[in-house]
Amino acid sequence: MSALVPAAEGEGAAGRLLETAGAWLLGLVWALPLVYALWTAFHPSAYSARFDLLAPLTLENFVRAWAAAPFARYFLNSFLLVTSILAVQLVLSTLAAFAFARFSFRGRDLLFALVLVQLMVMPDVLIVENYRTLRWLGLIDSVLGIGLPYMASAFAIFLLRQTFKTVPRELDEAARVEGCSYLRLLWKVYVPLARPTYVAFGLVSVSYHWNNFLWPLIVTNSVTTRPVTVGLSVFASTDQGIDWSVITAATLLSTAPLLLAFLLFQRQFVQSFMRAGIR
Repeated sequence: MSALVPAAEGEGAAGRLLETAGAWLLGLVWALPLVYALWTAFHPSAYSARFDLLAPLTLENFVRAWAAAPFARYFLNSFLLVTSILAVQLVLSTLAAFAFARFSFRGRDLLFALVLVQLMVMPDVLIVENYRTLRWLGLIDSVLGIGLPYMASAFAIFLLRQTFKTVPRELDEAARVEGCSYLRLLWKVYVPLARPTYVAFGLVSVSYHWNNFLWPLIVTNSVTTRPVTVGLSVFASTDQGIDWSVITAATLLSTAPLLLAFLLFQRQFVQSFMRAGIR
């Protein structure tokens, strides 16, 4: 038996070594495009396809990118879009999740099953019908039109329902004895206890809708309503050909808010997801 112990330890060490090597390999694959984008954006166009330690640094690419399109308007549209979507999602999902978690009514399980089915449907499948609906409502080429199909989130309802179900019912009974209404009970008891879940979902929602491209591209026609991701398409091609230095600079401008937020609050990000998962 003693001879088997070193062999098992050796296999465990080899397994950890392979896991570490795989993690480094995946990290390198992920980091290479970012490194290339940083190199290209901060160097003249002549150095976009070759590496030179003596290459001069420049901010000209960012100046050209900012001047080539109304980025201030694009950022404002994206900010209004993600904040309005998240605000409505949280309100509607909180009410729906509370009802599914704490009330008993006819058809509750069937309705929740329909919510779960919606999670299995890709948003791209509904593009045609959503476009027809928005055209009928007269919301084509508007920020509201971009966000309306996403105002209700089945994913948020599922997460919050699972969190609300972990709250002891004794808290409900104690609050009701004190004359607390259901809405006040929800606001004073359930919402504070589900804060990690709200943070985790908020990060997912903001990241997804900030980076969403296909649906905003289809439903917008003018500069005044385009979010920043669609605005990047201005740099896709020019009469002189593709200028990768300007494209990468514009891409970094569009991703800078999310990247900066992650670097500043990465500890809170990880903790919120861990606590949401534990619940």
